[in-house]
Amino acid sequence: MNIVLWIIQILLAFVFIYHGWMMWSLPPQARQGGQMDYIEAIPLGLRRFTAVAESLAGVGLILPWLTGILPWLTPLAAAGLVLIMIGAIIFHIPRKEYPNIVFNLVLLALAAFVAYERFVL
Repeated sequence: MNIVLWIIQILLAFVFIYHGWMMWSLPPQARQGGQMDYIEAIPLGLRRFTAVAESLAGVGLILPWLTGILPWLTPLAAAGLVLIMIGAIIFHIPRKEYPNIVFNLVLLALAAFVAYERFVL
C-alpha cells in the first residue's frame, strides 16, 4: 500500500506544481484557446493565491513524508488540496466545463485517499 501511496503522491505533486506554475507564470495569450480559458476568468488575487497554494501543497505531498521532518504536513497538504478541488468544482459547474469537473473529482478522490491513508498510517 505504501508504494501505491507514493505513486499517487508523486503524480498529484506533479499535476499541482505544474498547474500552479501555469496559473502563475504563463502569459494570457498562452492560456487562451482550449482547456485553459478558465484561468483568465479567475480574479488575479485568487489566481495567484491558488497557484501558490497548489504549488506548496504539491511540494508538501512529497518532502515532509520523504524526509521525516514534520510528516504530518503531508496529509494536511492532501486535505488542503481536497478543499481546493471542491472550490474548483464549484467554479467549473456554472461554466459547464464538464471535463474539468470530472478531472477535479478524480484529483479530489486521490487527494482524499492520500490524506486518509497518511493520517491513518
